Amino acid sequence: MEFLQSIDFMLLIKCFIVGGLICVTGQILIDKTKLTPARILVIYVTSGTILGGLGIYKYLVDFAGCGATVPLLGFGNNLAKGVIETVNKDGFVGAFTGGLKASAGGIAAAVFFGYIASLISKPKIKKQ
Repeated sequence: MEFLQSIDFMLLIKCFIVGGLICVTGQILIDKTKLTPARILVIYVTSGTILGGLGIYKYLVDFAGCGATVPLLGFGNNLAKGVIETVNKDGFVGAFTGGLKASAGGIAAAVFFGYIASLISKPKIKKQ
C-alpha cells in the first residue's frame, strides 16, 4: 500500500499522453505521407536536438517526464544537452564529443538489445 501512495498518477497520465501523441504523430506521418520511417526518425531526432538546443524541450520534459525523454525527440534533446554541457566545460572539442558522452548508455543499450533481438527473431523480407 505504501508503494501506491508514492506514485504520482497525474505524472503517469501526462507521460502516457505526451509519449502517445509523439508516437501517434509518427504513425500519421507514416500512413498519410510518402516519408519513409528512416526520414521520420531523422526528423524526430533533429527536432529534438533543435528544441533542446534552444532550451524549449526542457519544459516538455518537466511536464511529461519520461513521456518526453524516451522517444526519439528525447534522444535528440539528450544529444543537444550533452553538447552544450561539454562545450561549456571543454570548449570547442565538446561540440564533437558531448553528444556521444551524454547518450553513450542509450546507444550501447540499443546496440546490445538489438543484437539480442536479432538472435531471437527470424527476420523476413517484405514482398512488394
